[in-house]
Amino acid sequence: MTQELIELRQSILEHRYDDALEIIDDLEEMSKQATLRKIEAFLVRLCIHLIKNQIEQRLTNSWIASISDSVIQIAKLNIKDNKKSYYIQADDWSEYLEEAVAVAIRPASAEIFAGTLKPSQVSQRLNRETLNNITQQLLDLTYKYHPKDLPDIIDNYLAELPGGKDWFE
Repeated sequence: MTQELIELRQSILEHRYDDALEIIDDLEEMSKQATLRKIEAFLVRLCIHLIKNQIEQRLTNSWIASISDSVIQIAKLNIKDNKKSYYIQADDWSEYLEEAVAVAIRPASAEIFAGTLKPSQVSQRLNRETLNNITQQLLDLTYKYHPKDLPDIIDNYLAELPGGKDWFE
């Protein structure tokens, strides 16, 4: 990005405004792609912990903290600076979710039942439809609530997951 800023400065100084506008467009696209990569990383982390929950049928403090933080960070990153639009619309998550689940299986397998399951075994045991529904419901919360209000709302939602009632009692 530093090189692009140098080129932008030079284009402006040389009155090459069309070139400058093209560089600005490139910088905007780079920024958008960086934001989407961050969202995707939090989505993978979210899926890892939801996979562990589904397979082990329990919740831990660290899983709850990670799930909650992932949803909150996605909420913060996904809303654009104008506070009125999103990088990923509520009904556009399926492609991102499919990829995140595929990426999350391997790291989840390293932790499920102390790493005794291979990724293929986790994949076989995983109910992807249920995982997608739970993840989508958590993501939907990010469109309805401000990030500062999400922790308690997420906790209420997580209490309904396997092992949730035991953890929250």
